[in-house]
Formats: sequence, C-alpha cells, structure tokens
Amino acid sequence: MAVVLAATGLFLYVRLDSALDRTIDQGLRARAADVAALVEQADTGLSQARTLRGPDTGFAQVIGPNGTVVDSTAGLTRTPLLADNKLDRASRGQTFVERMLGDERVRLLARPVLAQDQRLVVVVGASLESRADALSDLRKQLLIGGPIALLLTAIGGYVLAAAALRPVERMGERAATISAANPGRRLPVPQTDDEISRLGGRLNDMLARLEAALERERALVANASHELRTPLALLKTEIELALDEPDSAPVLAAALRSAGEETDRLAQLADDLLLLARVDSGQLPLRRNQIAIQDVLETIATRFGRRAADARRAITVTAPDDLVALADRRRVEQALANLVENALRYGSGTVSLEAAEHNGQLVLRVADQGRGFPPQFLACAFERFSRGDGTRGTAGVGLGLAIVAAIAHAHGGTATAGNATGGGAIVTLALPLPGGGRASTATSCDTPAGET
Repeated sequence: MAVVLAATGLFLYVRLDSALDRTIDQGLRARAADVAALVEQADTGLSQARTLRGPDTGFAQVIGPNGTVVDSTAGLTRTPLLADNKLDRASRGQTFVERMLGDERVRLLARPVLAQDQRLVVVVGASLESRADALSDLRKQLLIGGPIALLLTAIGGYVLAAAALRPVERMGERAATISAANPGRRLPVPQTDDEISRLGGRLNDMLARLEAALERERALVANASHELRTPLALLKTEIELALDEPDSAPVLAAALRSAGEETDRLAQLADDLLLLARVDSGQLPLRRNQIAIQDVLETIATRFGRRAADARRAITVTAPDDLVALADRRRVEQALANLVENALRYGSGTVSLEAAEHNGQLVLRVADQGRGFPPQFLACAFERFSRGDGTRGTAGVGLGLAIVAAIAHAHGGTATAGNATGGGAIVTLALPLPGGGRASTATSCDTPAGET
C-alpha cells in the first residue's frame, strides 16, 4: 500500500507540474502574439508600443538588432533579458528560456518580429513563483496526507481481513472439536455466497462422506463379527460333542465333517473380506488375458452341474462361439460363481448363463425362475452384508453380490440387479470390450483395480 500511495503521489506531482508548465507556456505564447502584433502595428514609430507597459501578470521587452532595449514594461531595467547567445537563437525562431531575474525565477518566451524595417525580438516572461508555490503545497499535502492515508488503509485492511477471516476462525475452532466420538457435527458456514461459504460447504460434504465411510467400516466390523460368531460357535459345539463321546467313531466323524464345513465357511468369509479390503484400497490385482466367454460359462456350468442335478434343476449356457474379452478369467469366474450360487440357493427352476456383445460391451447375465428379489432389496442389492428377506431367505453372509459389483467395477464395468417380467431374479454384468468383442490378437497385462 505504501508503494501504491507513493506511486500515486508521484503521478499527481508530475501531472500537476506538467499541467502548470503547459498553462504558463500557453499564456506566454498568447502574450508574445499580442506584443508582436502591437509592435508590428506601430507605423508611426515604436513609441506607440509603450502600451505594452500596461499592468498585467507578466512582463515584456522589445530588443533591437544591436541588442539594445527598444521598449519594456514598467519595472524592468534597460538591460536585455536575453544574453547574446540566447538573443541570436531567438532571432532565428521561437525560444523558451528559464533564468533568475533578481531573486525570483522566471520563464521567458522570445520570438522574432519584423517591424519598421527592422528585425526585432519580442521577449515576454512570467514568474514561476506561483508554480513553485503550488508544487510546494502539493508536496506538503502528500507528505502529510500520505502517511495518514497509509495508516487509515492499513487499519481498514486489517479490519476487513479480520472480518473476512472470522468465519474461517470459527470453522477452525469447530473443526478442532469434531471427532469420530461425536458424529454429525458440521462446520459453521456463513450465509454469504463467497469463497469462504463455498469452502465450508465442501468441507461439510467431505465430513458427511467420511462419516458415511466410517459408518460402513463400523457396520463391516459388526457384521463380520456376527458372521464369524456362528461358525465358531458351531465348531466349539462339534468339538465338545466329539470330546463327550471319544470312543464313538460315527459321532467323531460327523463332528469332524461339520467342523470342516464350518472351517470352509470361515475361510470363504476371510477371502471375501480380504478381496473387499483390497478393493477399498484400490489394490485388487487383475491379470487381464483374452478369454473365450463361452468356455468360461461352460466351466461354471460344469462346476455347479452336479449340485444342480441333485436339486433336479438345470443350468443352460447361451453365448456366441467367437465372443472373447480382455479380462481376468479367475475374477470373472468368481463373480459368475457367486451369482450361480445365489440362484441355486435362493431361486428355483433353470439357471441361465447368457453372454452377448452390446454397444461395445460384454454383457453377462445370470437368471433363475424363482420369485425374484424383494422390491425393497433391489436398491441395496450390492451393499455389503445386505441380504434379502422373505422370498429369498436370510441365509449366507451377504457379500456375494458386493464382490460381484467390486469385480465389475475393477474391470471398468457395472453390475445391475432386477426381476424378470415372468418371474425370477436377473443379475447383469456389463464389462468393456477394448478393440471389439470378436476374436483378435491375445494380449496380457497386470493392472490394479479400477485401471483399464
């Protein structure tokens, strides 16, 4: 601010100095023209030029060709106002000169004039004292007013900055009190549409997202603890039964068989939780290779074929022979296996595995002929530990569809769930097909989740 005020003061000083000089020069030109006209019209002799002695704010002098003073205003001596070198230059053209006249500084304008068959020089002048006084007054005002203006602007800037940053200080104080122990607290946002208000709103949105993520983590821990407690309790019960009848081979075999099943369930739960943890950290590895989709679907159908036959159900596969995709086969099979597992456990009738290419995407569809998803379940079908009730039972952990969605997103695709018009649940995976979905040159690469 000091630099701005100093530059402004210097600009005003220079502008006033220039304006005063222009005004003085304009006055001297007008005065010189008047005196020259008077001298030229003195046809009976220069004695008529005595009228230039009249009172005015300046003075004038007429100098002859030999340097003698022909005429001058009252108060001037008979000494020429111009020295010889300046007089020679003035006789050739208009000239401005500054000099000291007595104890004051004056500005002179000399111009040649032809009168009475003589080449004369008309000299007019004006005192520069008023100009100097005006500039001196301005300097004093700037030297006094500049520091005062600087002080006032500094105080005003401080008050304005303090007022503008007061909402930031309040937000900082509130932020220091926000923690996971007291969720729901938000930063105070000023009722102004400015940067501070928008920043506070975005920070509150961020706090809401963090709270939602923290709540999901708490729900994950609580649900995982609940799901772990059941198989662990069953394991403990089977072990206690085996210990109660150590000599009974059938009881011991049944206990070990049940313990093995619960151990498999625990291992599967641990694998599912590990996969979801990798998805959350963006580190789910994908080994992409060009895979034949029909072969993948037939592999899944074969894997679950005996189980379907035991339940007197069928698994059908519909896919083009030449449809290929660049994907991680193990992860795609894992997603499809989860969907077929759900269809066999909760659905009924034939389980259909379908694949097709649509708008540059690989569309994988798993459908059954059961009663379908409950309507209220569709909105949260892919959330972790989310399970349907009533029509599709409550057994299972509730991570299968979440893993399906995670694998689809890791490939850059989407997963959707719905009900068929004629009945039955349908889950669809849409995965991108780089370079088209028909047979092409095989490539492979390792990428983390979420990259394409």
